[in-house]
Amino acid sequence: MKQRILNVQQWLSTNHLDLAFISSSENVFYLSGFLCEPHERLLGIFVFSSGDPFLVCPTMEVSQAKEAGWDFSIVSYTDHQDPWELIRLKMSEKEINSPTKMAIEKEFLTYKRTEEISAIFNEVSISSIDEKMNELRVIKSEEELTILRKAAYFADLGIKIGQDALKENITELEVIASIEYELKKQGIREMSFSTLVLFGEKSGQPHGNPGNRKLRKGDFVLFDLGVVYQGYCSDISRTVVFDEANDQQKKIYDTVYKAQLEALNVCKPGAKIGDIDRAARKFIGNAGFGELFPHRIGHGLGLNVHEFPSLNESNLDVLKEGMVFTVEPGIYDEQLGGVRIEDDVVITANGNELLTKSSKEFQVIKK
Repeated sequence: MKQRILNVQQWLSTNHLDLAFISSSENVFYLSGFLCEPHERLLGIFVFSSGDPFLVCPTMEVSQAKEAGWDFSIVSYTDHQDPWELIRLKMSEKEINSPTKMAIEKEFLTYKRTEEISAIFNEVSISSIDEKMNELRVIKSEEELTILRKAAYFADLGIKIGQDALKENITELEVIASIEYELKKQGIREMSFSTLVLFGEKSGQPHGNPGNRKLRKGDFVLFDLGVVYQGYCSDISRTVVFDEANDQQKKIYDTVYKAQLEALNVCKPGAKIGDIDRAARKFIGNAGFGELFPHRIGHGLGLNVHEFPSLNESNLDVLKEGMVFTVEPGIYDEQLGGVRIEDDVVITANGNELLTKSSKEFQVIKK
């Protein structure tokens, strides 16, 4: 973690910035090892171009921050205290009274908190650190990959639990309840997003809302789920058919499956990110389903379930070893239903590795 702080300090020095305020829970965790959801309370790390950083957090979280390994100073506050006044005092103690340039997470920090910063540092010039944090986080270390593989394992387990739960007349919400209950028994505290199980025509909505729709013979069943494991997220989609399938369902599934293979073939160091999307989109378009693939091919994955980079066809950035992201083509027919196949992928020295392992063969689940 100290090396990560040092990386930020070096960036500040190179760009002639006095300090940075890092306040998203994910970036605080990345720099400190301290995972905290502060809700409306202030959480953040002040990092300086020289000198030690300090953490700001509620008093009730201090012991957890220390247990996580944070051994720099902490500015703590109770709910009846103004944390910004305590920050002002800490800055005076460090003899930092009139910095001229600082960086914040512009995509995260609220306007109100930006005003509060400006009230402490009169006439300070504010710039963005978002791009630098994306650059640091986009390449995963071996330690991070080990955690992500475990998160993917539990995502695979969630798919198995969901498929095993299928039976005629069960509802989407009942299947979700089975998945999350069994995963909690395995030690998973939270999902990385709201678990998605959609039956029949509802699977034709890429982000539909699960409810009390009952499972019937011939339904597509679309699963989209992930877990948070030691702060890192997984994300997987699989689609099956219940009891019996028709030729059109097989055709759609086969098209999505082959489109994903086309996209995965592009996933290697030096390839342009946009080419991943184009490979799948071209295949689906040539099969006559182009208008039924409405979203990008994938997104970065790590401390957030959706993070940098965005895998859309206009992205000209190149893939590098250690990048982790999803590849998830789909075809969605509002009458028949939809198919999405999604895997978590890491770029390796010679190509890629799939972190998620669940079968992608066309499956008809009979009960």
